[in-house]
Amino acid sequence: MAGQVRVNRRDVMKATALLTGYAWAPAAFGRVTADHAARIRDLLSRMTLAEKIGQMNQIAGGRQRALNSRLDAGMLDRVRRGEMGSFLHVAGAEALRRLQKIAVEESRLGIPLLFAMDVIHGYRTTLPVPLALAASWDTGLMEQAAALAASEAWAAGLHWTFTPMVDVARDPRWGRVVEGAGEDAYLGSRMAEAQVRGIEGPVSAKDAPLAKGHVLSCTKHFVGYGAVAGGRDYDSADVSERTLHEVYLPPFHAAMRAGSGSFMTAFNDVAGVPMTANEALVRGELRDRWGYQGLVVSDWNAIRELINHGVAATPAEAAALALRAGVDMDMASSTYADHLPSAVAADPSLVALIDQAVTRILTTKARLGLFDDPYRFGDAAAEKAPLARSKARDAAARSIVLLRNDGGVLPIRSGAKIALIGALADDAASALGSWRARGQVEDVVTLRRALPQATYDPGTDPEAAAKVAAAADVVLLAIGEDYDLTGEARSRSDLGLPGTQQALVDAVRAAGKPVVAILMGGRPLAIERALTGIPAVLETWLLGLESGPAIVEVLTGKVSPAGRLPIAMPRTTGQLPMSYAHVPTGRPANPDLSVDSARYHDLAIGPLFPFGHGLSYARFSYAPLTIERRGDATIVGVAVTNDGSMVADEVVQLYLRDPVASVARPVAELRGFTRLTLRPGERRVVRFTVSDAQVALWKAGKWVMEPGVIEVMVGSSSADIRARGRYTVAAGEGTMPAASIATAIEVVEG
Repeated sequence: MAGQVRVNRRDVMKATALLTGYAWAPAAFGRVTADHAARIRDLLSRMTLAEKIGQMNQIAGGRQRALNSRLDAGMLDRVRRGEMGSFLHVAGAEALRRLQKIAVEESRLGIPLLFAMDVIHGYRTTLPVPLALAASWDTGLMEQAAALAASEAWAAGLHWTFTPMVDVARDPRWGRVVEGAGEDAYLGSRMAEAQVRGIEGPVSAKDAPLAKGHVLSCTKHFVGYGAVAGGRDYDSADVSERTLHEVYLPPFHAAMRAGSGSFMTAFNDVAGVPMTANEALVRGELRDRWGYQGLVVSDWNAIRELINHGVAATPAEAAALALRAGVDMDMASSTYADHLPSAVAADPSLVALIDQAVTRILTTKARLGLFDDPYRFGDAAAEKAPLARSKARDAAARSIVLLRNDGGVLPIRSGAKIALIGALADDAASALGSWRARGQVEDVVTLRRALPQATYDPGTDPEAAAKVAAAADVVLLAIGEDYDLTGEARSRSDLGLPGTQQALVDAVRAAGKPVVAILMGGRPLAIERALTGIPAVLETWLLGLESGPAIVEVLTGKVSPAGRLPIAMPRTTGQLPMSYAHVPTGRPANPDLSVDSARYHDLAIGPLFPFGHGLSYARFSYAPLTIERRGDATIVGVAVTNDGSMVADEVVQLYLRDPVASVARPVAELRGFTRLTLRPGERRVVRFTVSDAQVALWKAGKWVMEPGVIEVMVGSSSADIRARGRYTVAAGEGTMPAASIATAIEVVEG
């Protein structure tokens, strides 16, 4: 066990700052009014140690699929005694109003409860899974999706959702890749900001509560969870300090600056130190270096699991370690509630940290407006409002990625005889994804339902399916993973097609008809063999309750696809982990096998489909770059023209590279993107304004801009660069993670 807790003058100053409402956190986080600060000070002065620890205790009021099921008489008595500050797995405007009434009117201090739930990609209106939404490369869409989910959660009486998940993931064997924005720190940062804005809404004044229809976000999992060894959920993450700061921390910094009201620590350890006990990264980096003073909650049972990690011998030691690290609230394990008192008896200096934690929790409740009106969340009538189907359909259509379209198989010509094959085409449960909140299977419109004119075969008998395929003009083959193969604790060692689907693909392909592979699932699969000889491939992910109509809109050409891969699609599982943003090495990959280089001899170089890849039904041309230096920034301009015959979207992507530095730098790093809608023949000019701080590298504990040339690459994907240029930067120092900084973008008439 670690030694006595250190409470220095800075800790005391921070505690005082919280109590007086001073904004230690970024202004976007907001602060409490002087009246609220006085109330919090008064409450803290009157609270017993047991009541303080009660505020730090979050317990399950039900189960994920049986909300409120544990709210029996005994649990309600615990509320009256002030033994918890928050419930999770509860929902329902009327039920939560009754529960809040007990806390406010029947407990000694009348402190309102926080009600929380995993609302990951929709509450009642199930939207595409987060990885799919990230594939839209549309931050406005991501913000709107988050706002819709928040409004429905608010109507159900919820205050707090455990999203966004901003873990960068470069190994899709990790099942939770489905919950994030993929492999890139810059894309992940922009999507993190968008989700926080959508969930929490605008802040009209620093001391104003969240607006009606918005709830508290929770940025998770701090930090390195997506880097777990072998993609095994909950395993260790052993990453360098530079990689931690340049790749894994930036989306968290971006979410913090956007105003995220809470953070969640990760299950994993980083270099042997579990994040739930990682004082250097939580209290040191997040709290002290970044200045974040929002609420930090553990993940489910993670405090007690510090014993399993081998850093604590007893639950009391585990509780003390988590508290020292800066974890304010214990999710589900009751380790704080049951064992902090004995930890305090052994080390009375822990009380100062308990007061800090309770102050942050009460400040969060004040920020939500719960002290002014504990019943301001929840609307029983709004809770029964119709599903937002048109928004769900638009989000789904914009998330679809066209990976291949050889011979122009798509869009399907009018009047074609269609065979629809594969069980996933009619799997409503999978369309909802692994986190479905209150989404209902009966509300889903599957691809089979949306395409009644097609001849359907589930594909359980490959020979029968092949006969159906042979009788059609075009075959739609739905393959991939069902919802239960991705998500938490769903890591897989082999990302090939599960079950007997390979045999189905072989049989259908042998029928000799044009095949469109429709890939469904929560991660990129490693199926180069399966896709060989298939002319058209759509990545449709798990698209929510309007998945079928959205896919049909793309198949028929009503919508030109414009999604882009937020994570590369490997050729085989053995390539993993990988990223487009790799360093070149001394012997870069060479297609000549007689040359010793960094590649596999039994595999082509690179992924099957690269990061940022996605096709359209239109063609786009790029003019040469214009580059202008302006102070400590560079303006990169490019004109893009739609040379096709239909309205379509193009995602213009900006990559940078520092080719000569004191340390090896990635061959490319995304530093800007925008999704354009262009009419046939229309030309638009995109101007990216890149600050010099966006090329900073982490060195000796700080952000450094080294003088020299920066290479610029603009194109349609990380592997489809259409224009290049370069500019020069001077030496300097940055103040925040380079990938977390947003590039200003202007689009003007061409």
